[in-house]
Amino acid sequence: MFYFIWNFVAFYVIILVIFVFCYWRIIVVIRGQARVMASHAAHGSSAAQNQLSEIQSSVIKTTIFVSACYAISWLPTYIDFLIITLHFNPTDVGGVYYGFILLAYSYMGINPFIYATKLDPVRQVLLRLIPCKKISEQAAGNVASPIELAIT
Repeated sequence: MFYFIWNFVAFYVIILVIFVFCYWRIIVVIRGQARVMASHAAHGSSAAQNQLSEIQSSVIKTTIFVSACYAISWLPTYIDFLIITLHFNPTDVGGVYYGFILLAYSYMGINPFIYATKLDPVRQVLLRLIPCKKISEQAAGNVASPIELAIT
């Protein structure tokens, strides 16, 4: 029982506390940057303030979604582990336990896709990494029309 409590606190509760603390710090920094950018922007420019507000809400939604996804994907595993710990002869432990483990570890595969789909800066960096997009943009910029070729 002590092992379960230590495992639950160390790998579930503390991780959620770290999420909350670190994401809170990220949001504080973003709000500080937004205040600095707002002071440098023109006083009548509401477009810049709307964009900063949109970025803040996007980051907040993403952090809440990432934290909730972690909490939801790992909680069934810990509940099942608690049931196994309390009962000395559990029935059919294998299938349910491994299903919960699969759900828990799927979080690691889902997490990058959450960031890729929710945050615009991450999405823009990923789009720049796609070589086909770069080649087509370069090809479109370098192609000369038949009229230009005839003139030269």
